[in-house]
Amino acid sequence: MPLTMLSAVSRNWWVLALRGVVAVLFAICAFIWPGLTLGVLVLLWGAFAVVDGLAAIASGISGRWWAHAAFGVLGIAAGLIALFRPGITAFALLMVIAAWAIVRGAFEIAAAIRLRKELTGEWLLILAGIASIGLGVLMVLFPGPGALALVWLIGLQALIAGLLLIALAFRVRRIGSEGGPPYRIDLGESSPGPGVSA
Repeated sequence: MPLTMLSAVSRNWWVLALRGVVAVLFAICAFIWPGLTLGVLVLLWGAFAVVDGLAAIASGISGRWWAHAAFGVLGIAAGLIALFRPGITAFALLMVIAAWAIVRGAFEIAAAIRLRKELTGEWLLILAGIASIGLGVLMVLFPGPGALALVWLIGLQALIAGLLLIALAFRVRRIGSEGGPPYRIDLGESSPGPGVSA
């Protein structure tokens, strides 16, 4: 029996949760220390992007969704650029982060569309994707608001995306623990079990 994307994601629900927790931790750091120097911000974001990329690769490989794994490779590359080339100009860093956010958002929306065949509630991943794309577009359109605004904007996107990924992780975990059937599952409503009339 072929492994469905839902079964792969529900088996590895913790990878989604890990990505969400790392994003929330990054957001907390951005909000607690808004006066971070640009160099510290670059290093924090670089570490975040590498961890997120590793989790995306693990998720993509376990679900045999190679586009998701490819996004993970791009995330690691962007993170490594930030970690090992922290002297790049603020504008160049801004464009790297903007491109990463837009690509991440597109992949999250694509994953949600792919998952919609197996469950409802995929709107959480769509919202995370929209938040990422919104951040990227804002960074491209308004590149000069200053380092503090950049910290808050990146922190806000990370917080929203992280919370939505954590919520999605626990939803797919519940499906996996219930031995999710191969048909569409409604996460928003409870339905009677087999042989039980409504």
